[in-house]
Amino acid sequence: MPARIPSLNGLGTSWYERGTGYWLRRVRLAVLMVAVLAFLCFAAVELYEGFRTVLPSSVRPVWDWAQVAGAVAALPWGWVVQRRQHRRQLLDPPEPDEFRGRKRAEVRRSGALAYGGRGLLVLAAPVLPALAGFAVGWSAGMLTVREYPSEVGARRWLEAHPTGT
Repeated sequence: MPARIPSLNGLGTSWYERGTGYWLRRVRLAVLMVAVLAFLCFAAVELYEGFRTVLPSSVRPVWDWAQVAGAVAALPWGWVVQRRQHRRQLLDPPEPDEFRGRKRAEVRRSGALAYGGRGLLVLAAPVLPALAGFAVGWSAGMLTVREYPSEVGARRWLEAHPTGT
């Protein structure tokens, strides 16, 4: 009986041969992430501008330069955090069913976090440019990996279950 290639979220079965369909899916994810990050950065700067107006005019330039420095430092920090996380995940990659379960749990948690996070946005307004820099670095680190942990886990699962059972 031939092996059943597991379907992965966002990649389907294209991850197995890594052909044109696979790379088109990865490019589509990257384009979507860039659009989301552009909106996130725009919103962060706009919220920061609102906070900035309550600062005394003599403090604004100092605070602005502090935000520039924070954002510049946060970008590579986000990249490093993501790459370390990726390396840890590659050591123990999830099997296809485990990956789907993790994704479902992540989606369930994200709704509650989004509601709770709205109030935190107001408190975070003074440092939102730095947080956006971290998000950009983290996302760039995630998008530029050679292969995702879910792919590694699925390959290992296929090696352990050659008949697809």
